[in-house]
Amino acid sequence: MQQATLHQLKVFEAVARHNSFTRAAEELFLTQPTVSMQVKQLTRAVGLPLFDQIGKRLYLTEAGQRLLVSSREIFDKLDQLEMTVADLKGLRQGRLRLAVITTAKYFVPRLLGPFCQKYPGIDISLQVTNHLGITERLNDNLDDLYIVSQLPEGLLLSSHPVLKNPLVVIASVKHPLAGQKNIPITSLMHEPFIMREPGSGTRRSVQEVFDRHKIIVKVRLELGSNEAIKQAIRGGLGISVLSRHTLVLQGALEGLTVLDVQEFPIENQWYMIYPQGKQLSIVAQTFFEYLLQEATIIAEQINAPL
Repeated sequence: MQQATLHQLKVFEAVARHNSFTRAAEELFLTQPTVSMQVKQLTRAVGLPLFDQIGKRLYLTEAGQRLLVSSREIFDKLDQLEMTVADLKGLRQGRLRLAVITTAKYFVPRLLGPFCQKYPGIDISLQVTNHLGITERLNDNLDDLYIVSQLPEGLLLSSHPVLKNPLVVIASVKHPLAGQKNIPITSLMHEPFIMREPGSGTRRSVQEVFDRHKIIVKVRLELGSNEAIKQAIRGGLGISVLSRHTLVLQGALEGLTVLDVQEFPIENQWYMIYPQGKQLSIVAQTFFEYLLQEATIIAEQINAPL
């Protein structure tokens, strides 16, 4: 193992994460033969196979799994060292790795701009994914911080509420219920619904409210994108429940309206989370404190009349 290099470990980690030499090569801006050669040299240094290839799929061997854990520990320690040295120099520089749930993309990028201006030495990696993707990334400890609307189950986490995430009923401006006040929630039973995909945090929250009031709705479409849902509503395919955050950007509400339905908005919450016991880097702690400070500004924008 003394012959192994950090570059080889980095290439190996990317291949293991993607289960693909091709995708690892794309991520690292290398050719596939180069990636294959680096893994072959690392395999020779370890002295045991790191991958099994069954058909077209790659699987980590036991040696590969243990090497993957060790590699990530090494990279994490190096990141900590880099940021500690930067702090000793009196600088705020380094790397911030964020993973956020899909709907958070409507407000997180707006926070990152001012943060980068304030700390120009910090590089940011932002991954946008669904709840399953967040859970997988948490299990692999791939990021510094995570922003979610539902806390993943079965994981030991440090969680901190940072911002409200109200869920509202959205319809076309031409819908018969548009403009009505205090609409009974039972009225939704007669409406075709466009829902987020199963497993979505938004869908889970909506279903809990419907179950509590014994509301059964007709699901016409299931879509994995908030923007696709809004387009379907504009096309007259039904109504839906979305985060109010999806409506604050200019033009986002065009052709749409928020229905005044009983029991809505559903008062959900955004959480900043990370694995319990994880020591936050200096950069991650700085962003954490920054987000808590800026949350009040975002809240004012969300609560402003649409």
